[in-house]
Amino acid sequence: MPESAQSTLTEKLGVEIDAELLALALTHRSYAYENGGTPHNERLEFLGDSVLGLAVTAMLYERFPDVDEGDLAKRRASVVSTLALADVARSIGLGDHVKLGRGEEQTGGRDKDSILADAMEAVFGAAFLSAGRSDADALVLRLIMPLVDDPARYGAAVDPKTSVQELAARLGVDPPSYEITSEGPDHSRRFTAVVRVGEHSASGAGTSKKHAEMAAALTLWRAIQSSSSA
Repeated sequence: MPESAQSTLTEKLGVEIDAELLALALTHRSYAYENGGTPHNERLEFLGDSVLGLAVTAMLYERFPDVDEGDLAKRRASVVSTLALADVARSIGLGDHVKLGRGEEQTGGRDKDSILADAMEAVFGAAFLSAGRSDADALVLRLIMPLVDDPARYGAAVDPKTSVQELAARLGVDPPSYEITSEGPDHSRRFTAVVRVGEHSASGAGTSKKHAEMAAALTLWRAIQSSSSA
């Protein structure tokens, strides 16, 4: 990563991370496979998943002393989901810094929820190794707190199709309908879903029908919520 780009990203993260670890955290396996099997970010992602989970769990436990275990689990799931983490990654422009293979680059990998979420977790892992648990927890919570403060929005990230179905019922219109199209070879097929609720519609893309429908549903849910609160 160019020094200027790394400096910009470090400024957004607000924590000093070893340059080599940060570069590793941003190296997707597709890039590694195309460049002689160099190391990629999946081990850091594994570590970062635990860093994220523990930081969020402890924060929720302390912040909501009267909330039972089941509700705490739902709140945690809503802010550590792939869709929620991808939004966090987009908020700091993380996709611009990820190293991708040619195939992923050509199919919009820089904006894929799974790639962004995995890279975000890998950055949390790198922060833990570089700066220690305290600074890593602070990074997690600084980025995650806007999600915690908006539980309705990010609760939908856990199960957007159900959220849209419930929204349709509240609006008194027919249940959501989905249309799916796909393109590309079988080993790299890309799906696009269009969901309609009443007069509203939205689209989403993914590497499976399910992911495309979830992405479309979440986009529509946010659009309707935004228009109703405007």
